[in-house]
Amino acid sequence: MDGRPVRKAVIPAAGLGTRFLPATKATPKEMLPVVDKPAIQYVVEEAVAAGLDDVLFITGRSKRPLEDHFHRNLELEQVLHEKGDTARLDAVTESTDLARIHYVRQGDPLGLGHAVLVAESHVGDEPFAVLLGDDLIDPRNPVLPAMADVRARFGGSVLCLMQVPRESISLYGCPAVELTDDPTVVTVTDLVEKPDADVAPSDYAVIGRYLLDPAVFDVLRATPPGRGGEIQLTDALRVLATMPAGQGGGVHGLVFDGLRYDTGDRLSYLQASVMLACEREDLGPAFRTWLAEFVARS
Repeated sequence: MDGRPVRKAVIPAAGLGTRFLPATKATPKEMLPVVDKPAIQYVVEEAVAAGLDDVLFITGRSKRPLEDHFHRNLELEQVLHEKGDTARLDAVTESTDLARIHYVRQGDPLGLGHAVLVAESHVGDEPFAVLLGDDLIDPRNPVLPAMADVRARFGGSVLCLMQVPRESISLYGCPAVELTDDPTVVTVTDLVEKPDADVAPSDYAVIGRYLLDPAVFDVLRATPPGRGGEIQLTDALRVLATMPAGQGGGVHGLVFDGLRYDTGDRLSYLQASVMLACEREDLGPAFRTWLAEFVARS
């Protein structure tokens, strides 16, 4: 069993964000603010809090603002320094000091599996995490440490699963599972990408957190295009689920019951902004008062 700790995080961020047009016509969807930070910064903070201090973004040609956000802005920092505005200066430099951040462009948008494969030269022969930028895990419910514990116990790769209504399962990858002696962990025996509700193998949805064995790279290279003509990570995980543990195989799922928001969905994006604003010490009291009054009037 590979007991090496996971230190590297891969964040695919090459999507076009069509669900948020026209806002994303010139602004990457990952840079849309949730309260006063871009959604993608929450994802990087989550990785760093779990000990993943080496972050690789898989980007596309329209993602320069994302790269700029995590680089220093010396002119702005100087202005804030001269004004003595330490609070805003700290907020500006926070994103640049989070982690060692790297970038590689995906080129052709050939699917999530292809995006992961692009990361191979940076990841090398190490286990690694994949965090999808659209999924925001509430900071009060960290999931990556629990996934790392599952990997330490069972080896192989680990998926984050959530139970969803059957009518919603067609939006997700869906696993066939077997129970283990831990009610929060299942063994994944098969996966189907976005199945119809009547043929879905379970009511578990794969959400955007993965801990992957490096064996996934060899599998992805041999994976033909699947649904939508793209190289699907789901198809590679199906193969890993059948491979021996000594070859990097085996897939388990952690059943997560914390708070998660899909910031690529307009309603969930708004919910995330409201929930996180309500929890802020500087904004929460006044915002909650206004929100209660607004709901009472509606």
